[in-house]
Amino acid sequence: MATEFKLPDLGEGVEAGDVVGVLVAEGDIVEIDQGVVELETDKALVEVPSSVAGTVTKIHVSAGDSVPVGQVLISVEEGEKAEAPEPKGESHPAPIAEPVPSSDTGSAPTSLSVNPAPPVSASNGDPIPAAPVTRRLARELGVDLAQVAGSGPGGRISQDDVKAAVRNRQAGGVAPVAPLPDFSKWGAIQRQPLSKIRQIIAQNMSRAWQQVAHVTQFDRVDVTDLEAFRQRNKAAAEASGAKLTPTVLALKAIITALKAFPQFNASLDAAANELILKRYYNLGIAVDTERGLLVPVIKDVDRKDILELACELGDISQRARTNKIGLDELQGGTFTVTNLGSLGVGEFTPIVNHPEVAILGLGRAREEAAVHNGRIVPRLILPLALSYDHRVIDGADGARFMRKIVDALEKPELMLLGGP
Repeated sequence: MATEFKLPDLGEGVEAGDVVGVLVAEGDIVEIDQGVVELETDKALVEVPSSVAGTVTKIHVSAGDSVPVGQVLISVEEGEKAEAPEPKGESHPAPIAEPVPSSDTGSAPTSLSVNPAPPVSASNGDPIPAAPVTRRLARELGVDLAQVAGSGPGGRISQDDVKAAVRNRQAGGVAPVAPLPDFSKWGAIQRQPLSKIRQIIAQNMSRAWQQVAHVTQFDRVDVTDLEAFRQRNKAAAEASGAKLTPTVLALKAIITALKAFPQFNASLDAAANELILKRYYNLGIAVDTERGLLVPVIKDVDRKDILELACELGDISQRARTNKIGLDELQGGTFTVTNLGSLGVGEFTPIVNHPEVAILGLGRAREEAAVHNGRIVPRLILPLALSYDHRVIDGADGARFMRKIVDALEKPELMLLGGP
C-alpha cells in the first residue's frame, strides 16, 4: 500500500502555502530528505523534503495550489524495487514559476481551506489565517475577515483583531475599500495577480500604517572618519571572508543606542496597556529581492564582533536574494534597518516593521562642504531617517536616540571598543 506524504508543520504560525513547483514526477524514486515540492509560505520559499523513500505513485498537488499543513502532497510506494505506474503521457517535473491564471481576469488559483470551519470570506482565493473560534466570533459580530489585518505571525487574525475591527467600525475608524472604476473604458488594461509575497507585504504594510502612530525624524551624520576606518580595515575583513559595509557599522551604532534607550527595542501590547521590553537584540535587515522585500533577522547582534556581523550579513542577504532563507530567519526581530543609499536614494520615510516600534533608514552619503575644526572642508555626510511609534516614543527621546547613533558613527573606534 502506498504511503501518503503530507505537508508537515513548517514552523510557528505557518498553516499553509502556495505550491510553486513540484520537483518529482510519478514513477520517480525519491529518497528521505529529498525535496519534492517547492512551497511559498508567508515570506519564504521553502523546499519540502520527503520523510519517506520509494517510488512516487501519485502526485496530489500542482503549481498554483494553496495547501494547508496536513494536505497530502504525494503518494509513495516504499522500497526501491516498487513497481512504477504506467506513465500517463509525458510526465515531467512542473517548472518552478509563479502561478499564472488561465485568463486575464486576475482570478487566483483554486485554494484549500486551512481550518475545518468555512472561511468567512476570501476575496483573493487564499485561505484566511484564523482559528475556527475566531471565524465564529467574526460571523457573530458581522466582521469580514478579508478586511481585517491580523497581528499574529504571518498575518494570523486573532479574536482581539476582530474586536478591534468592531471598535474601529463603531468609532468610524478604518473606512471600507472604495470600489475601483472600470479602467478599460479608457484603454487596454492587463490584470496581473499578486504573488503570495506581494500579498503578505501589502498586508504587513497596511497593518503597520493602521496600527502605528508614525513619526519620522531626520538627521545628518559626518561619516568621513567612519569611511576612512572602513577603508583601512576593508582588506583585512575581506581576507576573513567578510565585506565591511556601512550597514555593518550602523548595526553596532544601533545596538549602542538601543541599550541606552530600551523603549526602542520593545513592542506595545495595546490590549493589556503594557510595553514589552526585550532583553535581546535581533536586528532585521531590509533586503531587496526579485520576489519583493524580505527582512531577514540577525540574532544577538550585541554578542558578535564586527567581522562576525559582516560575514553573517553578507550570507543572510545573499540567501534571501536566492530564495534559500529559512522561515526562522525571518522572525524574531526587535528593530529594523533599511539602507537605500546603495540605490542612490537620499532622504526617505521608512515604515515601522510592526510589531516593532522603530526603524532606521540610511540614505546615500554625499561629499559636501562643511565646517570642520573652524575651516570649510569637504566632508562625507550621511542622511538618516528614524521612524517610530509615537504611542511609545516621545519626540525628545527620538531626538536623543538619533543623536546617540550619530555620535557613535562619528567616533567609530570609540564605538567598536565599547566606549560611551
